[in-house]
Amino acid sequence: MEGLEAKLWAAADALRNNMDAAEYKHVVLGLIFLKYISDAFEAKHAELTDLSSEGADSEDPDEYRAENIFWVPKEARWSVLKDNAPQPTIGKLVDDAMTAIERDNPSLQGVLPKDYARPGLDKQRLGQLINLVSNIALGSPEDRAMDMLGRVYEYFLSQFASAEGKKGGQFYTPAHVVRILVEMLAPYKGRVYDPCCGSGGMFVQSEKFIEAHQGRIGDISIYGQESNYTTWRLAKMNLAIRGIDAQIAHGDTFHNDRHPDLKADYVIANPPFNDSDWRGDLLKADKRWVYGVPPAGNANYAWVQHFISHLAPTGLAGFVLANGSMSSNQSGEGAIRKAIIEADLVDCMVALPGQLFYATQIPVCLWFLAKYKKNGRFRDRRGETLFVDARKLGVLKNRVQRELTDADVQRIARAYHAWRGDKGAGEYADVAGFCKSATLEEIRKHGHVLTPGGYVGAEAVEDDGVPFEEKMQALSETLREQMKEAARLDAVITANLKELGYGE
Repeated sequence: MEGLEAKLWAAADALRNNMDAAEYKHVVLGLIFLKYISDAFEAKHAELTDLSSEGADSEDPDEYRAENIFWVPKEARWSVLKDNAPQPTIGKLVDDAMTAIERDNPSLQGVLPKDYARPGLDKQRLGQLINLVSNIALGSPEDRAMDMLGRVYEYFLSQFASAEGKKGGQFYTPAHVVRILVEMLAPYKGRVYDPCCGSGGMFVQSEKFIEAHQGRIGDISIYGQESNYTTWRLAKMNLAIRGIDAQIAHGDTFHNDRHPDLKADYVIANPPFNDSDWRGDLLKADKRWVYGVPPAGNANYAWVQHFISHLAPTGLAGFVLANGSMSSNQSGEGAIRKAIIEADLVDCMVALPGQLFYATQIPVCLWFLAKYKKNGRFRDRRGETLFVDARKLGVLKNRVQRELTDADVQRIARAYHAWRGDKGAGEYADVAGFCKSATLEEIRKHGHVLTPGGYVGAEAVEDDGVPFEEKMQALSETLREQMKEAARLDAVITANLKELGYGE
């Protein structure tokens, strides 16, 4: 499959011409979305046509809506666009198709891109792009179903994030980082909330996780919010393409919380790092700041307290933050962190390697909070916190990008599951240099700093069986040889300098 994704990307990217990746993203992803809903519609249409003798009506929109399939009016069906792909009017036909789909499907109102007719978009290339997208999801009904197109959509999202670099990080969290959060939290059942959801990757992975573990997808309900309008549209399409029913609101979470009364079983998020323009000075008296007023110049602890405010009594939160959040004492942040630690909310801290994100090279960490550590879901962990130092994990995918492997993700998640007492997770044991279960007293001794490196200690060095005396003898001999060689080289350099007239 990945070969196909990469081939499609290479072909689509070749058609980009001089268009900026940020702009082109909406052109391509909009077409993939249109193809997806058309495919799902056509499959149902064929089924209803076969049943027409039994009274089924393939042109009745309610037949589709009853099964959570978008109704696609005649002018918006993919076959119409494909037949007209070579025409100079193709841009207007795509815009009309998008408008018709929004008109007949209220949940997509204001979501789909509708600027394919603009003069700046090369219509010949648009036609070629439609032909390219036409080749996705041919074959079996399984291929035509959401997964094939969903995976292509997700792959393209990640490639656009990479192409856009820093800007791409605003809408996309690398899938392997999301997977650690999801694997560790294991959101099987209940309400899942992400107040800065980007293009919805956390939700997609949560559903995949449940599917992979034979759970029932209907067992979770999804709530999200995204402040960037174009990113919100990407999220709506990303979830719709997978048939995920979600309440995704548009707006600024701090100043216009669209889910004010929600108490979630799981909060899972990747908020903007060290955000300085969140207008915190307007929220000094906000009721969310139970553990201290976050500084106006950095939103990190505003996010942490927002997450806590939305947790149900047995809720768990897992989120990404910049490393500074673990130790910063600036502008009262240390006092807020101390209050959160003393309230016994910090369940686990994971230090990750650098170069994991498109948006930044800085290393980041994962925080896991538990509203109440003796809630019956796992063992009683009151007064304890797990520290995991994963900075040495991961492999370089290219010069600037590091990726955590499946084995890395499993190693981190297994340590947490064993520590908190998940059924079948095995016995937990501290591993020098990797993980350590620390008490609240130990955290106090560290000045309420949560950096895992300070707790896990140094990695145990394997004994190679060579006696110390022998080692020292060999090392001394090597050192003597190197000193002799250094003296010889010094003499050669001095002689050369003399020859050039720079000698003493």
